[in-house]
Amino acid sequence: MVCLGFFFFLFFPFFLWLGFVCSFGFLCFLFVLLLLAWYFCGGFFVCMCVCVWFGLGFFVSLLFFVVVFSLSKLQLKTGDLDPRLFSRLRHLQKLDLSDNLLDKFPNSLTLPDLRVLNCNNNKLEDVTALKQFPLLEELTYENNALTLNDDYKVMFLLQNLRLLNGKDITKLANHVRRVNSRKLTSKVTAHWEKFFRDQLPEKHTAEQVKSIKEKFLKSVQTNVVYGPSSLSEFTRWRVKMIAEEFLACSLGQELNSDTEPEEKTDENEEESTESPREAAEDTAQVTVTPSKRKRNHSKSSPGNKRSKTQANTKEETEVNPRKSSHVEDDPAPDKPRTSNQPVKEATPEQEAEGTQKNGEQFPKGKNNRRSSQMTGEQKSQEEDNGVVTLTPVKNSKRKEDVSAEPLHFLQCHSKGNSREDFKTQLWSCVFEPVLDSGARKDPIVNSSRTVATCGGESVCLIDCETGTVLKKYKVATEEFFSVAWTTLTMVISDSRKKAHNILAAAGRRGIVKLIHVAADFCYGEIKAHKKPIATVCFSPTQKTHLFTASYDKRIALWDIGIPDCDYNFKASQLLVLETASIPLRIALVPTCPEQYLLAGCEDGCFAWNIKLDKGQKSRPFEAIFQFPDEESMTTSHRVDGLAFLNDDVIVSKSSKPGCIYLWSWSRSFDAKGKGCQQTMSAVILAELEWSTTDMSYLTLSTCPAREYVFCGDEKGSVWMYNLSNYTTAWGSAKGKRSEQQRISPTQILKWPELRVNGEQPSEILVNNVVADPAFTYLVVLTSVNITAIWKKS
Repeated sequence: MVCLGFFFFLFFPFFLWLGFVCSFGFLCFLFVLLLLAWYFCGGFFVCMCVCVWFGLGFFVSLLFFVVVFSLSKLQLKTGDLDPRLFSRLRHLQKLDLSDNLLDKFPNSLTLPDLRVLNCNNNKLEDVTALKQFPLLEELTYENNALTLNDDYKVMFLLQNLRLLNGKDITKLANHVRRVNSRKLTSKVTAHWEKFFRDQLPEKHTAEQVKSIKEKFLKSVQTNVVYGPSSLSEFTRWRVKMIAEEFLACSLGQELNSDTEPEEKTDENEEESTESPREAAEDTAQVTVTPSKRKRNHSKSSPGNKRSKTQANTKEETEVNPRKSSHVEDDPAPDKPRTSNQPVKEATPEQEAEGTQKNGEQFPKGKNNRRSSQMTGEQKSQEEDNGVVTLTPVKNSKRKEDVSAEPLHFLQCHSKGNSREDFKTQLWSCVFEPVLDSGARKDPIVNSSRTVATCGGESVCLIDCETGTVLKKYKVATEEFFSVAWTTLTMVISDSRKKAHNILAAAGRRGIVKLIHVAADFCYGEIKAHKKPIATVCFSPTQKTHLFTASYDKRIALWDIGIPDCDYNFKASQLLVLETASIPLRIALVPTCPEQYLLAGCEDGCFAWNIKLDKGQKSRPFEAIFQFPDEESMTTSHRVDGLAFLNDDVIVSKSSKPGCIYLWSWSRSFDAKGKGCQQTMSAVILAELEWSTTDMSYLTLSTCPAREYVFCGDEKGSVWMYNLSNYTTAWGSAKGKRSEQQRISPTQILKWPELRVNGEQPSEILVNNVVADPAFTYLVVLTSVNITAIWKKS
């Protein structure tokens, strides 16, 4: 025993060093323990104590010196990454977090020596938290909700990064960190010198500095542009960062170094709801009264050739509803149809109170509407200043009567608020329901003059009578394809219940945005699909039930829930309908909206049983409908227009050019064989004469209360069909196959000859046209970023 005690005493300095390395706390504890043991028990007990201490110290030492750590395939969420545990891994160099459920990184993992990080197959949506790993050299994060913009953010934040997703990015990263930053810094500085320096008085107050700073940050992110449009989100992010550094230097202000508030501010600016005044300043508008035209009952001239701009291109990276029908699994977009107008860099907003972009002074609270009644001198002055004006070409030869006249032409969806944007395509518009008429039977009393429109990066709410843009909601990285309204009874702060209109908007990112319009607030989002959403619609009976039709060949039914007073809500998926091709338009059957849904798809027209009492969550279609082709009946054709004229009559296009079909739901659908897939022949009631163009995605709409059908064409015209004289006969012939009729349009509204900076826009396609339930207003959405509003005389 004495020998053993002498042995450990001899090597005590070694154990002392090891204990110090392992843990200073263990060292102190052991030192006291050794003294007591040596004094009371002799060398044997000293041996036992040293062994126990050595084992514990060795374990802590392993934890301290670990350099490779794998946490792959453990279903880990963000909350499972405990900073207290990771703070002990001071020498960790390689970390594998692949195949988990992480949606972000905690900001305090404290891994100062991390060199390699694998985050493949997670749910990451943001990369800014990675800046806490300054020595990171290799990073992989494939199969996450990240974009090219995130790649550029990572290159800038991580100065030592060499490999990103297995590719050497050294040269590109150096360009991002040096050349890109230098160019943007120069542009930001020039923007301040040109537009904002003189607005700050020599003796300024803190309140004035704060006001100028807010205006400058907003303006500089809107107007400073560099690089391709696909990197616009990264550019805005860097411009904001550079602008804040510039202000801190020039105004002597300290920047807030807290990461979270900065990210929150950036998100609010990316997804923002503008006030009526701000929206009005972003809107180029003119009220016109063009020459009246004769009623035209004949078809327009044939136009079978597609525009060159509709061809698929490899350079285009965005999904667009107007695309080739041959590509379904991974739909390649077409180039958007545009006019030949040159695109100039957007001029910044004049930030002085009451000053518009063209330098004209307007009273507070009024928008920059330009009436066609202005003098010729005023018009020429605006053209000289480069202001976008839409001026009708007068034709004094004809003074014929028309049933509708144009009120306003708006350009409120421009990208970056540029007045020279004639490329953004507008896709969907829906009139807002009136809140106090929900219980009434008459659909006309549900009519309002407020319409929601979408296209490009924005959703707008427009007053059709005045042409005022009431609200504008923007998401810089989105392209909106569809909007829909519902009314929810919500509990407000004092426990009272109140009905509010909620707007759902969706598009290229596969995300549904939920907007509380009265509160000017986007309170939530639903990540509905991994591919773009073509269209959305709410159930007329279940106000929280939302259908989303996506390019992933699925139609999903969601319960969006009802938000509480703090806007907390819970959304859940109730049903998935499998489609054979991409669904383009969906419609619930009016007589049984909780049981059957109809969808027009790229390769046919299908019907599903959507009743929720069935246990099957994922369902195939129950019926596919046949339509007449040139020689026979066929099921294979694109249906890019679909709507109900009344409870039974369906309007659809286009199985062949120049024709819109009216057919009967009750006589076409056989419910006896439900549960198995059937091919059914559509019972055609009539054909509507329409343009002979083969252009796709010029959709149609109906006004059931007035029994009207509307459809735009490739020349900017609106074809109107009054079918009130036919519906009675179709209803009385129930059970019989009626004699097929060919019906000419009641009227064709021609597009006014507008002048844009002295030139006429070309290739004006009417993507959508919608009337309010009372048919007072007609809203026309075009492919050249112009919203036209007509009013019935």
